[in-house]
Amino acid sequence: MIFETHAHYDDEQFDEDREQLLAGLQEAGIETVVNVGATLEGCLSTIRLAEQYPFIYAAVGVHPDEVGTLDEEKFSWLKEKLSHEKVVAVGEIGLDYYWDQESHEVQKKWFLRQLEAAREAGLPVIIHSREAAADTLEMMKEYGQDLKGIIHCYSYSVEHAREYVKMGYLLGIGGVVTFKNARKLKEVVEEIPLEALVLETDCPYLAPVPNRGKRNSSLNLPLIAEEIAAIKQISCEEVITQTRENARKLFGV
Repeated sequence: MIFETHAHYDDEQFDEDREQLLAGLQEAGIETVVNVGATLEGCLSTIRLAEQYPFIYAAVGVHPDEVGTLDEEKFSWLKEKLSHEKVVAVGEIGLDYYWDQESHEVQKKWFLRQLEAAREAGLPVIIHSREAAADTLEMMKEYGQDLKGIIHCYSYSVEHAREYVKMGYLLGIGGVVTFKNARKLKEVVEEIPLEALVLETDCPYLAPVPNRGKRNSSLNLPLIAEEIAAIKQISCEEVITQTRENARKLFGV
């Protein structure tokens, strides 16, 4: 059974068949799903999904592209949600210099505040970092040393990967690892111990080959596990079992 550490089933791309898709996941070998919030509204719908489905858990947090919507009142509301029995992480939070929708200072401010909220709540974090390698690592070294979590959709160097693993963080590996041009990520998967990796889809985005470009779902996780197994020259079952154990330990489920 596979542990999906990062999905967005609250996304509108699932509006037409969400119930049908989710109802079939466990039969297809997907044991547990962490649905991840990105906006305040998304956090609420994520919690509702977790309340509706026993195998779905929630991560609540505000994505760096959306932190401009935050103020003290809304942040207090967000912190209250961290005590919900199905909330297992704070995320996805971090820095995004690719879209650059918010200033770097605003992104850093709310990234730090959400790291502090995770610490207060005793929860792990799910970190989004895009084209912000140096600043993310610097902030994590300064403010995240005593936390645990996942570096979601890992896309940086082996050297940075080793730094995160040394700090106790896991690396989220998704569909990108199956892409032909993902040489750097394949190298990371080869070099980093399986005990520091978890499986994720980021669905509905980033579907693996041969479904690249289509809507993604947790049903594609076996393709990601197979690619990791091929890179590491181990069995797919070993990948699934160890990444499941890694995720269960992190989230406490």
